[in-house]
Amino acid sequence: MPAGHPDPDPVGPGQESVWDYPRPPRLEPVPERLRVVFDGVVIADTVRGFRVLETSHPPTYYLPPDDIVPGAIVPAGAGSVCEWKGRAAYFDVVGPRRRASRVAWAYPNPTRAFAGLADHVAFYAGPMDACLVGEERVTPQPGGFYGGWITRRVVGPFKGEPGTMGW
Repeated sequence: MPAGHPDPDPVGPGQESVWDYPRPPRLEPVPERLRVVFDGVVIADTVRGFRVLETSHPPTYYLPPDDIVPGAIVPAGAGSVCEWKGRAAYFDVVGPRRRASRVAWAYPNPTRAFAGLADHVAFYAGPMDACLVGEERVTPQPGGFYGGWITRRVVGPFKGEPGTMGW
């Protein structure tokens, strides 16, 4: 492990260490059901999702646009650039009674390595009522900047925790 990085947490049966994930990141299909609940409503539900695996990060899950309730996401303007995936577009998430700003994103024209992600949407878990992988409710990646979803399946330490800026 390069200098300045922590020792990985022990890996148990059926678990993955985020320190075994690749850099550059890898895209893979997700066999489990993925759901997002916001403002008391299931706004996304799919068995056709993807996850992006990157060293030191819990997986970021992307859901196909056809499996998101119409009107649950609206363009939020502006964007950002990922060195691996390309230019991201952000969305507000809209429920029956409330709205959360810039809490979802997609890559309309991703790089070739991430072409499968075109228009698929990722959600920050923290502002949602719940995000689920299978039947497990996820924990948001620490720090508020990254969008990974932590389940019992993955072990860290994770980028975004205090003291991880230099990783």
